[in-house]
Amino acid sequence: MLEQFKEEDSFHFRRGSLILIDKPLEWTSFDAVNSIRYALRHHIKIPKIKVGHAGTLDPLATGLLLICTGRYTKKIDELQAEDKVYTGSFYLGKTTPSYDAETEPDAEYDISGISEEMVHHAAENFVGTIEQMPPQYSAIKIGGKKAYELARSKRPALLKKRSITIHSFEITKIEFPEVFFKVHCSKGTYIRSLAHDFGAFLNNGAFLSSLRRTHIGDYNVENAIGPKEFKEILLRILAAHPELKDEDL
Repeated sequence: MLEQFKEEDSFHFRRGSLILIDKPLEWTSFDAVNSIRYALRHHIKIPKIKVGHAGTLDPLATGLLLICTGRYTKKIDELQAEDKVYTGSFYLGKTTPSYDAETEPDAEYDISGISEEMVHHAAENFVGTIEQMPPQYSAIKIGGKKAYELARSKRPALLKKRSITIHSFEITKIEFPEVFFKVHCSKGTYIRSLAHDFGAFLNNGAFLSSLRRTHIGDYNVENAIGPKEFKEILLRILAAHPELKDEDL
């Protein structure tokens, strides 16, 4: 299993590796997977190799993405079940259809009556096991179509609430209209929905203005690398160790 990159490591991508990637802003999770797959297929000549990720990140989010190769793809469900930690910010006083900055605001609210004390109280309200409605702009499949495809075609999906757990919800800074947070939560939590519900609890509105995933289980984004850095390290190791054969990888 490959969890961190060190030039003396053996690379066993076909047998199974876990690559910690720091997903860049505006990349989709598929873009990151595709970049790793391309590097493995075209730079070290592994023509057929399974590559997948354990937990989608939206294009406007950055941070930890676990990418599995080879036989390690069988571990994806297990990795997806791990708790997550996110940091980011909510924008108070506006809502958007996507619950984040992907779409334009559809409503505005006066936030002059909201105090810092009210913000902290709102965060406390969401700690524990709660029922959460996924956003319409999500990858949940309804009748074979993804919810966001239906939303973009003006045919909202009939989504159901799901039970999720917020282990901790810390307000780290308040600079109205921005509220900065750190959330430790269970699998299946939509931070965009949390932003929307947070605004509603304050009898106001809010959308997710920034998001970064820092942890998945025991894995930390501090140990991750960017997709481009992965390619650079891979090429450097191959240049230093020409004796490596396809079966070694």
